[in-house]
Amino acid sequence: MTHEHPPDRRIRSFVMRQGRTTPAQQRAFDAHWARFGLEYTGAPRDLDAAFGRAAPKIVEIGFGNGEQLLHAAQADPARDYLGIEVHRPGVGRLLNGVAQAGLSNVRVYRHDAVEVLQHEIAPGTLAEVRVYFPDPWHKKRHHKRRLVQPAFVELAASRLAPGGLLHLATDWLPYADQMLEVCRGCVLLRNASPAGDWVERPAWRSETHFERRGLRLGHGVRDLVFGRVE
Repeated sequence: MTHEHPPDRRIRSFVMRQGRTTPAQQRAFDAHWARFGLEYTGAPRDLDAAFGRAAPKIVEIGFGNGEQLLHAAQADPARDYLGIEVHRPGVGRLLNGVAQAGLSNVRVYRHDAVEVLQHEIAPGTLAEVRVYFPDPWHKKRHHKRRLVQPAFVELAASRLAPGGLLHLATDWLPYADQMLEVCRGCVLLRNASPAGDWVERPAWRSETHFERRGLRLGHGVRDLVFGRVE
């Protein structure tokens, strides 16, 4: 069955760069996509069936090379991890890592995360949504391309179960300020920070490649954790 959708004219937060897929990454698609990959259909998906069990579900959006997602899935086998990334080389690298580690609690979309959240994930079903180091789109005229905008935060919050968490991290402080303002404006969310702003890097988030790069450049890193209200 083919699912028809009207043309999507929204401004996207990513650019489809044609990065080089190595032979190893291509072999990963050939060998492992059928097991770990999820094809976008535009229809609601039974995530328990996709993972073969009922367990809390965590979504990481824009996982890059998969370093953090692989770390989290290995450290937390009781929960299921759904990674969403548009860039093929990073997806291939994660597929290789998941297979080599012998994990069964990871599934991957290679698709636009907003469309996946809108059409394939039911409201109130996720334990966490994680977005680490999204493109900050530094120039003012490009701020409209930033992922963390009111509509996105409302969508992500709607997919969280009561008590679920939205965890954002960035090394671009003006973007951190925007994230904080936007999340504060979402009535479905409450800041987990006692001070009402940032939290220390939680134990479940490892120091990523992008974070180390930001620190080398002298950027401060900010973590925001907001909980879905009951």
